[in-house]
Amino acid sequence: MSSNITFGTLFSRLDIPPEVMISLLQKLFSLLIVTEFVLGNVANGFIVLVNCIDLVKRHRISCADGILTALAVSRIGLLWVIIFYWYAILFNPALYSLRVQTIIGITWVISNHFSLWLVTSLSIFYLLKIANFSSLLFLQLKWRAERVVLMVLWGSLFILVCHLTVIIISVKMQMNDYGRNITWKNNLEIMHHLNMTALTLTNIIPFTMSLTAFLLLIFSLWKHLKRMQLSGKGTQDPSTEVHVRAMQTVISFLLLFVIYFLAQIIQIWTFITPKNDSVLMLCEVLRILHPSAHSLILIWGNKTLRQAFLSFLWQLKCWLKKKK
Repeated sequence: MSSNITFGTLFSRLDIPPEVMISLLQKLFSLLIVTEFVLGNVANGFIVLVNCIDLVKRHRISCADGILTALAVSRIGLLWVIIFYWYAILFNPALYSLRVQTIIGITWVISNHFSLWLVTSLSIFYLLKIANFSSLLFLQLKWRAERVVLMVLWGSLFILVCHLTVIIISVKMQMNDYGRNITWKNNLEIMHHLNMTALTLTNIIPFTMSLTAFLLLIFSLWKHLKRMQLSGKGTQDPSTEVHVRAMQTVISFLLLFVIYFLAQIIQIWTFITPKNDSVLMLCEVLRILHPSAHSLILIWGNKTLRQAFLSFLWQLKCWLKKKK
């Protein structure tokens, strides 16, 4: 007997119509999307709240905490854009007019841009503060770590402006409804490919910078462990722990980002292919995973946030006991 069993054959054997299975899948994806949305908002809101309380108490905030706070704010915006897009596309298409589409598209580009570049800046900041290299250039960058981060963020604004320009031109072409001849369609297709190129560059550049930071952190940790072994001090020390925590933060971002980017590409290509609701919902599940799960990892990897989170859980546990 052949081992190749199609989904249709499987459904018929289980006496479950394909329409019912698709409906069940959509409900499952909807549950996952809402769960990730809630967890993401709670995690990012927690980061903002803890750092704002710390700012009020100390009247100052470190560069790393400032980046984390701005990152959390941008991710809250990104989560709301993704959830609105999911609702409008699948449950209320009439709401997704060209005007709303333009507003959502621009809002997504801005929130996505800062979400990616802020976490990239955090990776660079960790590299400069934690890694140890004898290179004169690296030492100069290390002494000016905060200034380097600011320069990276200011430089990223040029890419943001270029991407927004492409989107605005594309929208204006769609609004110019003069006959929609072959030339108009060709130009619109060209703008779509330009938008894809801009999106790819917007994602690839920060990914490459974060990957470079991760590889340099690995090299720095290897050199540090080698020095520790030669000195006979073992491998367990504060510097090693700091290296490992920073690498966990960066590698988790890189892995989740790859999933996020692939989901974006698949979703954009549905623009020129027949719409499949199940595929769109799966893409939304994967897209929303990045700003939600990585924020939870950031909380656990940051000592202050981790202690605040454990303290909150302990207080919640005590409050629930008193209620009983």
